[in-house]
Amino acid sequence: MNKHKSNTAIVTIIKTGLIAGTLDIICALVQYYLQTGKNPEAVLKFIASGVFGPSALNGDISFTLYGLLFHYLIAFIWTTFFFLIYPKISLLSRNRILSGCGYGFFVWVIMTRIVVPMSNTPKIPFSIGRAVIAVLILMFAIGLPISFLINKYYSTKAINKDI
Repeated sequence: MNKHKSNTAIVTIIKTGLIAGTLDIICALVQYYLQTGKNPEAVLKFIASGVFGPSALNGDISFTLYGLLFHYLIAFIWTTFFFLIYPKISLLSRNRILSGCGYGFFVWVIMTRIVVPMSNTPKIPFSIGRAVIAVLILMFAIGLPISFLINKYYSTKAINKDI
């Protein structure tokens, strides 16, 4: 891969990760506020508690910033993973909407069944209502933007290769 193509891939991953991560955190913050009426900063502190434990929930602004940092790090990891598997799984390019929704659901399963339980976050009892909302957020804020933007990258790359 030449330097220009490599930079384009990196730029695509960064742009896509920023868009998906921003959409996801906005949805999470708004959803938390609408459900609880409480300061949505608690969402970011909850994310930080994955590393720092329950003390992060009552911590200062630094834990809020760590939560935001960890949130975007996770968004970039999911973006990079999709970017890497996209050319290897032809099913992903057949339907961007189904791929995005499926990827959002996949992210939810991995995060709720593996990542969060292995972290230091306080354990929250399962709620079907919260689960449905979380899946929908991940489908629309993570899965679909990642699917569409990564598809665009690979489609443009294929067009440029043919020229």
